[in-house]
Order: sequence, then C-alpha cells, then structure tokens
Amino acid sequence: MNIKFRLITMNFLEFFVWGAWLISLGGYMFSSLHATGSQIGLTYGTMGLASLFMPALMGVIADRWVNAEKVLGFCHLMGAGLLFWASKVQNPETMYWVILLNSMFFMPTIALNNTVSYITLENKGFDIIKTFPPIRVWGTIGFIVAVWIVDIFGWTLNSNQFLVAATAAVLLAMYSFSMPPCLPGKKSQKLSWSESFGLDAFVLFKRKKMAIFFLFAMLLGAALQITNAFGKPFLDDFGAIAAYRDSFGVKHSNILISISQISETLFILAIPFFLKRFGIKIVMLISILAWVFRFGLFAIGDPGQGLWLLVLSMIIYGMAFDFFNISGSLFVEREAEPKIRASAQGLFMVMTNGVGAYLGGWLSGLVVDYFTVGEIRNWPDIWLTFAAYALVLAIIFPLVFKYKHQKDDILIKAGH
Repeated sequence: MNIKFRLITMNFLEFFVWGAWLISLGGYMFSSLHATGSQIGLTYGTMGLASLFMPALMGVIADRWVNAEKVLGFCHLMGAGLLFWASKVQNPETMYWVILLNSMFFMPTIALNNTVSYITLENKGFDIIKTFPPIRVWGTIGFIVAVWIVDIFGWTLNSNQFLVAATAAVLLAMYSFSMPPCLPGKKSQKLSWSESFGLDAFVLFKRKKMAIFFLFAMLLGAALQITNAFGKPFLDDFGAIAAYRDSFGVKHSNILISISQISETLFILAIPFFLKRFGIKIVMLISILAWVFRFGLFAIGDPGQGLWLLVLSMIIYGMAFDFFNISGSLFVEREAEPKIRASAQGLFMVMTNGVGAYLGGWLSGLVVDYFTVGEIRNWPDIWLTFAAYALVLAIIFPLVFKYKHQKDDILIKAGH
C-alpha cells in the first residue's frame, strides 16, 4: 500500500477518535451531568495536566527503547478502554478522573503521530515540510467526520459519543502496530541520566529564540481549549431564547462548530507557502490575531441574523489553530537535532497542550463562572475577555520574539 495513503489513514483515525467527543463533552456535562463551568474547564484542563509529562515520557520511550509506532498503538489501546468507561460515568467528579486517565494516554499520541509520520516520510526520501501538511489535513477531515456523525445521530448529549471514540481507538491501535518500524534513535548507545529521561530536549531553552517561542506556545495553548470546552454550551444556551430555539446553530451546533475544522483543511495546505514567504514569526503573529477575531466574533454573533459572524469566526479558527499548532510543530522539527526529535515534539506538546491547556481550562472556567448569575451566562463579556487576552499577546509577541526569516530556511530538512 502507498505509504502516503497509510499515513493519511493513520492521521484520519487519530483525530476521528478525538473529534467524536471533544467538542460535545462540555454540552454533555452541562446537560447530563449538571456540571458547573469550573468543573467543565477543569475536566478539559486534564488534557493539559496529562500533557505536562506524558507526551515527553512517551517521546523518551520512542526515542530510546521502543518503536514509536508500537508506543502509539499501546496508547490508543489503553485510551479505548478508558473511553468505554467514560460512557458509564454518571457525575462530573468521576468524569474528571476518567478524562484525566484517558488524556494521559491520548495526548502523547498527537506528538507520536507526528513523529511516526516524520520518520516514515524521511525514511522514504520525502520532503517533510512539503509532504506532511497534505497528509495531516486528513486528520482534520477525520475530526470533522466524527463531529458530524455524533451530531447527525443525536449523540452529542448522550454517552454514545464515547463508544464511537472507543471503537475508533481500537481500530487505530491495531493499525498503528502494522505501520513501518520507527526505530529508537539511541537503542544501542549508553545514555546519560538526562538523556534517559528526555531532559536533553530542554537544551532548546538555552537558545533565547526557542525559549521565547515555547513561552508563547504555552500562552497560545491556553486559547486552544477555550472554544473546545465552551463553544457548544455557548450555542446551546441560545436554545433558551424562543427566537433561536429552532435555528440551525442551536439544533446542529456541532455541525456549525465543525466549520472550524473544515477551515483547518484549507489553511493546513497554505502552511508551506506562508512559512516560506513570511517565516515563523509572522505566521505566529497571524495566528494570535486570528484568535482575537475568533473570540471577538463569538461575542457579537448569534444563530439568527448574526449567524454569518459565527460562521466567520469558525473560518478564522482554521488560521488561528493551524498557523500556530502545525507550523509550530514543523518549526520545532527543524530546530531540534534528530536524536531528540520525539522528545522535542513531546516538549512542544507539554508547553501547548500541557501547561497552556491546563491554565486555559482552569482560568476559562473561572471566567465563565464569574460572568454567570444563576444559570444565565453572560457570553458576550466572556468572549470579549478572551479576545482581550489574545490581543495583549499580539501586541507583546513581535516585540520580544527576535527571528530573522530567510526565505528558504524553513525548508531546510530537519537535522540540517
């Protein structure tokens, strides 16, 4: 089978597993588990908490001892069992712990999926920067397909979403085990203490450019989970207003939100051009400004006459997410030496989906509760608060991140 097709299938299933429940979990917890905003924020924050150490740990294992594709398959197999358990949970407190355990095995798979893709493409002689984005776009398509399936079958507010995800995770685990071998880089070498625990990836912090990059990766990571956690509850709350109750945005909020992922598929394909033409600094700044508009348009939009504002926010999300997440991963791949590539990807995950996502989940939950009176949430003020946060980052970032772009340097193969 064509190796590109094999990687496309792997990426499709990787994000299908996540898409089946990520967007709808917040609404499910509000309606079925009667959770508070803080409980939902903390539950989404478990993905960040797990990412503080698990991606780096699994990256070390893949770098040093066990083939990356086998580690990937093991993680998905464990995650499948935990997703099945999630389908049986009846209260938000237990859901917190189940999602935390699931996150400990799922979050490393994002970086591992990238690592397996990068190594496989490199071993086959492909240019990673040019070849990976069109493959990765199928991950986003997988996410969209899962979101639509859960929405169309009416599973967004019940536990079937977890059963769909668990089934896909089992399939992906089996598929991962069949991927071409991605051998550890230093299996036969004697390792230092720091290398054994993956701490050698932290050498990247010695370079001021990379230290600032990782800091802003963390701060932007805080924005990633906000609309995952509260996008659907925001749209669901319009159902309490008679004028919006039967609108498409309320009845099929998951499908409306999925426009964000559809937008991703387009912006992923644009990444090679933007990185080559403008460099990582401008691409990151574009991403930050896109977050400002993402949140700001949510503040003034509605499922009626303001539907076009919500749709525009969904489209902008593709730029906000991809120009930071995918471009950042490629930037780290380029800057890291081959011997720490999996650990470096794990470190990127720690900063974005670890520290950043945990802080974002926790603080966004507090913001939602602050602007909640009884069961009425003041969504315009909530979204404007998030937009102001992103605007502050957009002002500071270009002043402190010193990076001189050379038109062709981002295309230099990782490892130089």
